[in-house]
Amino acid sequence: MGRYASFAAGFSFISVLTTVFQFFAFGFSFGGAAFFWTWPAVLLGQLLVAACFAELAARYPLSGAIYQWSTRLSTPSFGWFTGWIMVIGQMVVVAAAALALQVVLPAIWSGFQLVGDDPAPTSASGAANAALLAVVLLVLTTVVNLLDNRVMSVVNRVGVTAEIIGAALIIVLLLTHTERGPGVTLHTGGQGGAITALLVGSFAAAYVLIGFDSAGELSEETRAPRRTAPRTILLALASAGVLGGLLVLGGVLAAPSLTDGRLGTEGLSYVLTSTLGDGVGRLLLADVALAVAVATLAIQTSGSRMLFSMARDGVLPAAGRLAKVSPRTGMPTGPALVVGAAAAVLCLLNLASPEAFLAIGTTCIAMLYLAYLMVTGPMLVRRLRGTYTGGSTADTASTGNTGNTSATASTAGTGTGLDETGRPLFSLGRWGLPVNVLACLYGAAMTVNLAWPRAAVYDPAGGHWYFQWFTVLFLLATIGVGALWRAWRAHRGHTATVPAPALPESAR
Repeated sequence: MGRYASFAAGFSFISVLTTVFQFFAFGFSFGGAAFFWTWPAVLLGQLLVAACFAELAARYPLSGAIYQWSTRLSTPSFGWFTGWIMVIGQMVVVAAAALALQVVLPAIWSGFQLVGDDPAPTSASGAANAALLAVVLLVLTTVVNLLDNRVMSVVNRVGVTAEIIGAALIIVLLLTHTERGPGVTLHTGGQGGAITALLVGSFAAAYVLIGFDSAGELSEETRAPRRTAPRTILLALASAGVLGGLLVLGGVLAAPSLTDGRLGTEGLSYVLTSTLGDGVGRLLLADVALAVAVATLAIQTSGSRMLFSMARDGVLPAAGRLAKVSPRTGMPTGPALVVGAAAAVLCLLNLASPEAFLAIGTTCIAMLYLAYLMVTGPMLVRRLRGTYTGGSTADTASTGNTGNTSATASTAGTGTGLDETGRPLFSLGRWGLPVNVLACLYGAAMTVNLAWPRAAVYDPAGGHWYFQWFTVLFLLATIGVGALWRAWRAHRGHTATVPAPALPESAR
């Protein structure tokens, strides 16, 4: 993949059209118009994390980036749990992204409402219909993931281009059809006190601005990854952050009413169709539906690469099968099937209750934030100890590749501090320590904020205590299952360690 395809991998995981349309109603219902201000705050915090990741991407251009980075910065055991939490979290993100079709398709054509007559994702029929649409989408994305890397890359690039054009067009149209001035964003008008409203309202931005590390996840399939991945990580996040913030602002300013309750239940779909008319609104919503499909594909791809990377190091159940690469496509097919099937099972939870959507969505954000913290945390410890060298020959050499010849290029400049073009590797320099400290503080605060079991958020109707505690319980179950498997593996005499890195023969 080239530079634009690498950028597209990160941008399509973030997918501002998918995630803003999916979580706008939630953010507004709790934070009111003032939830807009959570956007620049979350973007700034994520840029701090992305800056740390960009430095690591230049030094460790490997599939399964989060797992590989954490392992090399800490210990194999700590890195394993980081990868385990990340890959399970990515499976949940795939499910959450696929469920977003319910926010868009029924608004385009009522025929997409296959179950019942209430398309609202918070209704019983809307939740059931969302599960069915999501499973169909996951079948399609899994097929694309099995075809060929070139097919997937083309679909991704075309989808991202359409999404960027569509997002820009929506922003322009909304800002030229405003009903009120920007001063309205100084009023919360949401549920609870101002601080609580904004903390919960920040979930929308937190959900949108994740996945920028995908450019690093696909490093072994990227040309000149040491130079390309750091820049595309930052560019994908920054561009998505700006577009997403303007979408939120445009939606608030152009909404026909902020008090009739529709903005807090129907979100941006309501703004588009009521402000721009059914024809233009539905055409733009079709672009959003395409963005949802491409985002689901990109997230599934990223998750499958994480699963493959851990299996290649022999630290997962059925590692031998999951580490196989198709000789025809050069892609790991087993991980794609596992991620797709696991996401489909999670989507079916939506059949049980409408609250499952929010529980699934928030759980995946919290897990990814925790996994990010398990990278920036060890990185900070090594900086404070003076052992963060910025990558040595032993640290940065590739442990293997996915069967694509471009992986060989990732070893250029290994141990020299230079990228493939002979230029210095991306570095934060003297800003490394303060940026790392702030990234850790932000990550820890947001993880707690996301996982906090607020009854008003996760179980508003009452009677479903397990949804209120879903994020905490799911995270504890993930760690518990991982710990049990590692204990069983140790009892069998196996050790879960990462192989010593070595340069491929062609790069020596």
